[in-house]
Amino acid sequence: MTQIIELECPGCGRPLSSDMQACPACNRPVVISSFNSVYDMPAVEIHKYANSYQKALVNDPTNNHVNSALAMCFLKLKLYDKALPAFEKAIIDNFDNSESFFWAAVCILKGKKAFLCSRAEIDKAEEYINAAIMVEPRGVYYYFWAYLRQDFYARKFLRIQPTYKDLMVEARNHHVTPAEINQLFDVLSVELPDALHCISN
Repeated sequence: MTQIIELECPGCGRPLSSDMQACPACNRPVVISSFNSVYDMPAVEIHKYANSYQKALVNDPTNNHVNSALAMCFLKLKLYDKALPAFEKAIIDNFDNSESFFWAAVCILKGKKAFLCSRAEIDKAEEYINAAIMVEPRGVYYYFWAYLRQDFYARKFLRIQPTYKDLMVEARNHHVTPAEINQLFDVLSVELPDALHCISN
């Protein structure tokens, strides 16, 4: 069970606890639980949330909900090297949060194409994406895995199963949306490869 910790509202500075959904004074979320919550936030706002979470983690550095929220802030700011350890702390005692596994996999690429990553980095990303799929098989998870297989393996003429084409079928079957694909490649900071365009339109 996650310990409840004290933190400050990033909006108004009011003292709150991590078990609260929203600040009663300004109605902002207390602990971000989804990347979509920060995706459209301005950078200044995200910095406020990150600072609040960092202060709260001083007293409880292993709080998986606050670590996950902090990681999402870092990820949105494309601070992959800071986001990854926070996601990894969030995963330790919270195996049922597929988003933490998924976004940890994205962080491993550090804003570069899969083609340019080491095999060890790709293996680790695939380990996390497989864990995410085991928790919750979502289309965007399969789509990211297809990207890894296409950009790292297929471009290097390496054979592996399942192929990126097999994973594209799974992404379609699990209803990946163009909005999810656009968000993924925005966070990855790479262009969508031509081979993967067939779903994104």
